[in-house]
Amino acid sequence: MADFLKTEKKYGLTGAVLKNTAYITMLIDHFFAVVFLNYMQMYTVNGRWEPRLERIYRTGRAVGRVSFVLFTFLIVEGFFYTRSRVRFLVRLFLFALVSEIPFDLALSGIPFDRSGQNVYWTLFLGVLVLTLWEYLSHHGNVFAALGRWVVLFAGCTAAYLGSTDYRFMGVLLIFTMYQTRKKDEGVRFMAAGLVMLFGTWGSNLIRYADMYSADYLFRFSMREMYGLLAFVLIFLYSGEKGRQFPKPFYYGFYPVHLLILYGIARVVGVM
Repeated sequence: MADFLKTEKKYGLTGAVLKNTAYITMLIDHFFAVVFLNYMQMYTVNGRWEPRLERIYRTGRAVGRVSFVLFTFLIVEGFFYTRSRVRFLVRLFLFALVSEIPFDLALSGIPFDRSGQNVYWTLFLGVLVLTLWEYLSHHGNVFAALGRWVVLFAGCTAAYLGSTDYRFMGVLLIFTMYQTRKKDEGVRFMAAGLVMLFGTWGSNLIRYADMYSADYLFRFSMREMYGLLAFVLIFLYSGEKGRQFPKPFYYGFYPVHLLILYGIARVVGVM
């Protein structure tokens, strides 16, 4: 998420605005996922949530869908303009490790939960796929061409088997942002929407086919489409970096805010 593409636009939103919006919407999403959800669980009647609280919860999580789409856009920009892709990968990997316990505490209340891994793992796998894809692109033979698709498949498989946040849909969305980076805005919007819908649906089908119908899982997966609102901001992106906080602030925000939300949930007695 380093430097940003310089375009001929002299208006619009800077990269700093997009990045800060991504973090704010992520904070909103995690507040509702960590604090509000546990609060709401205290007011269930016959196993059903109180309707008014559920509407508030759904609204908060819908706002949060915007964050991941912005992060995938920013991560691809960073991939092209970082000074070192190796250091970029190392940073993502290290913060994935650092963030795992805060993520598990916040989302499940225990320090080690194998059922889900934090979003830094998804971002790391996505950037790793792009790095290997570009490396193989420099070798113009059939084995390298086949190898690129093997790399993409392996990255998606690792995300799913590792239960990273957003699973293989997350890796595919990063790859889609990369592939459509210089395409028409409408093409990028449609491609991202298709990946978000069918990637989420496909993942849910694999996980829950024995519990829910395909129709129900499709309708459930439609909730991910709120994230397409991020394109309102992406289309207004000026290509300018803008004034940003220091890089450690952005990387550290993720684990720190999860620990704070976990602490709030414990203090108010909902976890």
